[in-house]
This record gives sequence, structure tokens and C-alpha cells, in this order.
Amino acid sequence: MNQYPVWKYLLIVAVLVIGIFFALPNLYGNNPAVQVKADRDAPIDEILEGRIVGGLQSLGVEALRVERNDRNLLLRFADENTQLKAQDYIAGELGRQYVVALNLAPATPPWLEGLGALPMYLGLDLRGGVHFLMEVDMDGAIRLAEQRYAADLRQMLREEKIRYAGIARRDNGGVLLGFRDEDTRQRAYDLIRRELSELDVSERDDGRQPEILVKLNERAVADVKRFALQQNITTLRNRVNELGVAEPVIQQQGSDRIVVQLPGVQDTAKAKEILGATATLEFRMADTEHSVQEALAGRVPATARLYRESDGSPILLKRSVMLSGEYITDASSGLDQQSGTPAVFITLDGKGASLFSKRTRDKIGRPMATVFIENKSETRLVDGLEVKKTITEETVINVATIRDQLGKRFQITGLDSTEEARDLALLLRAGALAAPVEIIEERTVGPSLGAENIEQGFRSVIIGFILVLVFMAVYYRVFGLVANLALTFNLVMIVAVLSMLQATLTLPGIAGIVLTTGMAVDANVLIFERIREEIRNGNTPQASIEAGYKKAFSTIADANITTLIAAVVLFGFGTGPIKGFAITLSIGIATSMFTAIMGTRAVINLFYGGRRVPKLQI
Repeated sequence: MNQYPVWKYLLIVAVLVIGIFFALPNLYGNNPAVQVKADRDAPIDEILEGRIVGGLQSLGVEALRVERNDRNLLLRFADENTQLKAQDYIAGELGRQYVVALNLAPATPPWLEGLGALPMYLGLDLRGGVHFLMEVDMDGAIRLAEQRYAADLRQMLREEKIRYAGIARRDNGGVLLGFRDEDTRQRAYDLIRRELSELDVSERDDGRQPEILVKLNERAVADVKRFALQQNITTLRNRVNELGVAEPVIQQQGSDRIVVQLPGVQDTAKAKEILGATATLEFRMADTEHSVQEALAGRVPATARLYRESDGSPILLKRSVMLSGEYITDASSGLDQQSGTPAVFITLDGKGASLFSKRTRDKIGRPMATVFIENKSETRLVDGLEVKKTITEETVINVATIRDQLGKRFQITGLDSTEEARDLALLLRAGALAAPVEIIEERTVGPSLGAENIEQGFRSVIIGFILVLVFMAVYYRVFGLVANLALTFNLVMIVAVLSMLQATLTLPGIAGIVLTTGMAVDANVLIFERIREEIRNGNTPQASIEAGYKKAFSTIADANITTLIAAVVLFGFGTGPIKGFAITLSIGIATSMFTAIMGTRAVINLFYGGRRVPKLQI
């Protein structure tokens, strides 16, 4: 009686060893670090590493450790002051091809990292995190709105069969339409006034041809700015969710700024790159009728534009856009089945699928290009004044022959790596920013609760834990010591599971851990009181142990199952901190069932199983 087979002991030992192994990285803390991430085709090699390390040494700044791979360089430092000094130097030394970001890198030994053991993340309220203050380029939002109106005006005039000499957006604002005669201009004027009431329309003459100047009115400008801010907040939230950051803070500040706080972020350079990217795609037909050499010489046809492929080679594309990224509803990365190269699989909405199907129906056998468009906003000093400028980079990432009429789902290839394919799919899936944004402030933030409050919180948990251990040892003697051992391993197991899942621990999560700790003790109290009852009824020690565990199990299971149901409901309907509480509570229920029932039973069996016991120390 009260003996486990060998395989059960081996299972328990294996689980405990794995738990200790994965919980171990949380003891090492973090190092302030600076991360350098390469943009497209920018090298991160020994030369760049030596240049940065040498420059820092000349300033008297020493890195604790330098880690490098093909696209990242991570420099660890002893304190935050050294980290900030290093960031200022590196950001000034490197150009726009690199993203320089602050980081808090785990100080886990390389041998543990190599075996896949990583610490769990801590939320902003416990550890702090990364703070970005982003400014929306409202002039860029208005410029993009005017470009959309220019395209709409072309389409509207074509449908009404009103001939125009030209439609173009002016550099100083507004869309200018030219006509051949007064009558045609009047027809266009009446149409625009009738169909687009949000535009200010005025007639003008430059001495060569009748013209119409179209501008957004004050209300339309305010709507564009408000939409740009709200759309950017929504898109940034989608991108942060795609990055897997738990409990982020994304909120409006003022009329044109957004605050983003990311707790527990390891790759802050990637977060910085993803958050600030204003990326979309355009699909254009390749111009095979004109010479690329003549275009390079300055003779670009009116119906075409000169582009560059990712390797720098020139290519002529049609001015008319087959399809733009606004119709994309989903995107995922993978590998092309035929070539095995990285690919992005794109899904269009109903309108986009219909348009693309019609426009590719007559172009089978002809080459079509995928143009990746990225708008970057940066601030430069001109004559001592800060001037904001939006830089648009357009790169042809793929040219492929249309083999069949395209529809709702298709794929693009020609990407340099699987990481680039994942990033592009993330940007397309999360949606494009309505206007470019610039990160005007970046800093690591301390815990929002304050170091003293956090210390008091952890101290209260430790004091409560110790008091429980003392009570159990005094009241239940040997059995209490066994329960204390199980309780300790229960905490280790919870931390291990959170680390394996790379979850973010916040103060509500700690509350969930404390609650499950109490429930684990409660389970042992039920078992031990049942054993005492059996002894009082005259049963032998061995029979009392057997009956105590067997009869208490149904009560313990019922209590834990009902609590687990509540945790699942909280996770399903809650947000932010509520989800964190529900996750740790669910994990704690599973681990406490294992340690409080199976774990304590194994130890009790080792002490008392298989031999005559005159009296139990309980």
C-alpha cells in the first residue's frame, strides 16, 4: 500500500528538473543594451562592429559584451548612463540604413540561452519598458488625401466623358486640373461642385489653358487629420499585437502625437522599425514597349515611370496602377512551393479581387511588377532650424509573368530572406499608416508603480509565503514539511511555464500566483485533515493515507475545475491586466494539482510506503 511504480517517480523528477532549468534564467536579471538593426542590404559585419566598439572605447565607454548576427548587433553595458551615452554616439555615427534602439537584454548565460532557456518578460508596472513618443506628419496626411482626390477626379471625369489636359497635385497644396476650352472646364466645375462638396473649387487662367484649382476645405482638413491620428493608433495597435507584446500602452497625446509603451520587449530595434514603417504595395505592368536606356538618358515616356529593382537595376513600369495595397485584407509569409524561396501570400477583399481579376484577364503572358513603397519621416537641421521631410522609397521587389487571371488570393516572391517576408506580411496584415510618423522621443521607462512599491509588494509575498511555511510545519509536522516542499516547487513550476511561454508578468499576474499558492496549501490542508479523520476513526496509518488522498481528491478537483472555468471566462472577456491574472491563475491551477496531489503523495510514499508505521507525524 502507498507505493508508486518507478516510472511515476521518474516522471516527477523529470518535470521538476525541467522546471528548475527553465526557471533558472529569471535569477540573472537584465543588462542595459543598445541594439543596432540593419535595413535592406545594409551590412552588419566585423568591420561595423570594430568601428562601433573602437569609437566607444575612444569615448571611454566599454561594452560588457557584444553579440552579432547577420542583421543585428547588440551591445551590453553596465548601467543606463553608459547605455544612453553609447546610443547617442552610435545613432550619430550610423546613417538611415540602420535602426538604433535602446534595449533591456536578459543577462542569461550563453549556455542557458543555447539550450533555449529564456526568462519571462516583466510588464511596465514591474520592470518598466520602452517608451516611444511618435509625431504624425499631418502635412503628409493632407498630401496623401490630395493624391487620392486626384485619382478620384481622373476616374470621375473619365466616367462622365469630360476630356482634360492634365491633373496634378501642386507642391504648395491643392490639385490643378487643365482643360482645352471654357465649356469643358464649366462642365467639370459643375460636376466637382455637385459630387465633392468637401472641396473648395475655383476657376483660374494661366494664359495658356483654362484651369480649375481644387483644395480641401477647413472641415475636410480637420477630418483628414483626425482620421490620420485615429487610423495610425489603430494600425500601431495591430502591429504591436502582431509583435506579441502583452499589455502595451498606445494612446493619443495632443492633436498630432501618439504615446507607445512596450513592456517586456526584447527586440526593440525591430519594434522601432515596425512601428515607424509606412509601407504598402502597388502592382504595375512592366513597360516592354519603350527602351530603358532612353529612359536613363532622360527620355521617359509620358505613360511610364523609371524604377529601380532591389539589386539596383533600372526598369520601366506603366504609370497606371493595377492594384494598390488598400484592398489587401490578409497577408502571410511562407515558401514558394516550386522554388522554395521566401514568399508572401496575399488575400484581397471582394472589390479588390474583382478589380484585379478584370485587369489581369487581358494581360496573361505579360510581366507585372510588385512595387514596395515606404514613407519615412525624418528631421534635418537646415540653417539651424529643424525641418521635417518625408522620404518616399519605392523599390521593385518582384517582376513576374502573369500566368493566369489573378483573383482573391495570390503570392509574391523576390524577397531577400524569410525575415523580410515575415516583416512585409506583418505590415500588410496590420494595415498601412494613414500618414508617416516620426519617433521624436525614445527612452526606457522605470516601473510605473515605483521601485519602492514593487519592493514592498514582493516583500509582502515573501513574508506571506514564509508564514504559510511556518504554520504548515508547526501544525502538520512532517506532513507540513512535505506540503512546504510541494509549495516551493509549485512556485518554481509557475515561473518555469511562464518562461517557456515567454509570457509577460504584471502585478495582476502576481496576484494570480498568490491566489494559486493559497489554493495549493488548501488542497494539502484538505488531504491532511482527511487523514487525521481516518486515524481518529481507528484506521491504520497506511489505510489513513490511502483514504485521505482518495476521498479528498474529488473535493479538490471540483474546487480547481470551477476556478479554472472562471479563469477561462476572465481570459475570454477581459482585457490587459485581467488576461494576465487569468493566465497565471490557470497555470497555477495546473501546477498546484500536480505538486499538491501527485508530488506530496510521492514524498509521503517514500517515507511511509511499503512498511509498518506505528504512528504518523501529522
